[in-house]
Amino acid sequence: MFQARRFVPAVLLLTLSSLSIQAASAQNDPALESTLRAMIAGFQGKVSLYAHDMATGRTVAIDAGQPVPTASVIKLCILYTALEQIRAGKVRFDDRLTLQKADQVPGSGVLLFFDTPMTLTLKDALTLMIAESDNTAANLVIDHLGLKNIDDQIQALGMKNTWLYKKVFQPAQGPMPPDQAQFGLGKTTAREMAGLMERFVTCSLGPAPAERVARSGSDPGAAIPSDQALCSAAIHMLKDQFFRNSIPRYLESLDTTEGESAVANKTGALDHVRNDVGAVFTKRGTIIISEFTHDNADTSWTPDNQAEVLMAKLAKAIVDAWMKSS
Repeated sequence: MFQARRFVPAVLLLTLSSLSIQAASAQNDPALESTLRAMIAGFQGKVSLYAHDMATGRTVAIDAGQPVPTASVIKLCILYTALEQIRAGKVRFDDRLTLQKADQVPGSGVLLFFDTPMTLTLKDALTLMIAESDNTAANLVIDHLGLKNIDDQIQALGMKNTWLYKKVFQPAQGPMPPDQAQFGLGKTTAREMAGLMERFVTCSLGPAPAERVARSGSDPGAAIPSDQALCSAAIHMLKDQFFRNSIPRYLESLDTTEGESAVANKTGALDHVRNDVGAVFTKRGTIIISEFTHDNADTSWTPDNQAEVLMAKLAKAIVDAWMKSS
């Protein structure tokens, strides 16, 4: 894990250019920040937050550069890497993955309960990993893409404080950075993960691969989906998010099994951690909200966990403020 990562000049230049444009157009909202800090004041834990109104350029940030435990939010990085590997012809949505008994791990998801062996596609596994936060599915995808490849992709995006250390509910393998024990599965910042969510929304994938990797199999020449098709598939998975107690809680009352959600989000939770990163689609544009809480006193696994409710209230306050002033 300490091996030097490959330098990707074109991707890095694109990332730096994008960051420069964002910095120039960003407009901090001090009034909203004051409101949010007042809401956080009584919280028994720590909060990092970053939000961006894509329609106006307004932003609000609270400890947004502080490295925090990702819990399952790191699965966004796995999803992004899958899109890039599909673009390069290295993997396909219809690749077949075989689930064995030894692959099943506890925590969120449903594959833990299935009879083995069973076969599912890469797209099936990605959908379960995002919509159900299925840990077993996540590990199958990590094995298929390669753990180092995922971290290389994170580095290529310029996410300097984001890292996937290991598979879910599996011990770390090989030499680890010294902070792995502190963060567990992965680390990130509210700002960096907001930027990754924004890439899905704007379909800002990396430069087109210079060449496709030759693939063996029954149909090695199968057409590679367009970037827009890949991004649409990812957003669809995120809109099918099963865990809706945080960002969507006060923003959406729709039965999302019957109609498309207006919130695409990915949650992460541990006993002392509750996180949610999402895109809220409104009539006047999209609002990116990235919320991380840790060292939380309330470790209950109920919808009314203090952190879950706080994140929901913060998300509503952000959307209400920016919708009223637009």
